[in-house]
Amino acid sequence: MKILGKLYVQVLIAIGLAIVFGLVAPKYAVQMKPLGEGFIALLKMMLGPIIFCTVVHGVGHVRDFRKLGRLGLKTLLYFEVVSTLAMLVGFTVVNVLRPGDGLHASALQAASHATDGILKASSADFSLTHFLLSIIPRTLLSAFTSGDILPVLFVSLLVGAALSLTGKPDWIAYKLLDEAQAIVFKILGFIMRLSPLGAFGAMAAAVGSYGGNTLLYLLRYILTYYASTLIFIFVILGAVAALAGLSIFRILSVIKDEAILAMGTAASEAAFPRLVGKLGQAGCDEAVVGFVLPAGYSFNIDGACLYMACGVGFIAQATDTPLPLSQQLALLAVMLVTSKGGAGAAGGALVKLTATLQSTGVLPLSGVGLLFGIDRVLAIATSTTNVIGNSVAVFVLSKWEGMFDRSRFDAFGRTAVPDDTASSVPSTPQQAQGRKRPATEPAA
Repeated sequence: MKILGKLYVQVLIAIGLAIVFGLVAPKYAVQMKPLGEGFIALLKMMLGPIIFCTVVHGVGHVRDFRKLGRLGLKTLLYFEVVSTLAMLVGFTVVNVLRPGDGLHASALQAASHATDGILKASSADFSLTHFLLSIIPRTLLSAFTSGDILPVLFVSLLVGAALSLTGKPDWIAYKLLDEAQAIVFKILGFIMRLSPLGAFGAMAAAVGSYGGNTLLYLLRYILTYYASTLIFIFVILGAVAALAGLSIFRILSVIKDEAILAMGTAASEAAFPRLVGKLGQAGCDEAVVGFVLPAGYSFNIDGACLYMACGVGFIAQATDTPLPLSQQLALLAVMLVTSKGGAGAAGGALVKLTATLQSTGVLPLSGVGLLFGIDRVLAIATSTTNVIGNSVAVFVLSKWEGMFDRSRFDAFGRTAVPDDTASSVPSTPQQAQGRKRPATEPAA
């Protein structure tokens, strides 16, 4: 059947089979974990080259750096406003539904102590200064070996700016970038054929490890957290998209493959490589995609903000710790800083929640152990929300900057589009020269 050839259908089928396999044969399902880990490792391998080629190609053709500076300022302001709204949604939902009431987590503290050492070790080195200094790589090449997005983005912006200021239209550097971009996305197309297998391995291992008693025991909190993500996506992001003249449902239809991939692997980074090509194909200017999307993976992690806000409220309720509104707002201000960075890393949101509680001392750190067993289940919603939030940011900022092709956005998906992401980039330098900029609209 033709529909079985769609990537998102294959991933959904793999997820369904993995859930059944994990419940029926958990012992063997856990052994599927390397399939998910291997697939995510392949995608992480591609992050550096994709960011570099996209950002340098986009910024390298910019001639008005005041426009780029304005985009950067708007982007950071947008990120902070939306991240704040995400935390407010999380606090509101968890305070209304109160999933932790009556849990009396003192009975579980013995189990949580076993995880405290891991969590403390993971969060001990976090500080704002450390975070800012980590953006600067030791060498230009080490940015591509550290595995972090921000150093690669930093180097790519420097190279793109230098190329824009010194490059001539006939420079071979532009042609090399076009050809490198085509090769990188072709490799990505090969890897994406394995996505159903990767999603199966990741989901089977998660259900096999944490299914049954743990999921039932904390089901109320899981449902509360998932409700907060749905409210944020359809109410907050829906309103933001509407202000830009776009429909959240249309945006979701454009990125459904990537959202489902993030859901299946519980990793935001799994969707990043495809998003780069998909958003440009759907009408967003490559300069906006190349700047906003990588930056969003460190500064606009809406799912992690929701995770931390809901987690704080749940731990307070579960451990019977009073947490008045004033303290919640103070924690919100702290979490706007501690939530940055590491969005796609496994357990990244849990580590950052631990760092926040450790630095503030408002709640017992052992309460984080309550989330340790279900972190993988929560990460499904966290990673999917991160992907959707960053995609909306790219669409909205492209629209506001007048760097958006509405006709391509409206037409996307209504004609046959192959699943191979390589189709979203030009196959020859000549085609690339003809696609440097989509037709734009006036800025909103």
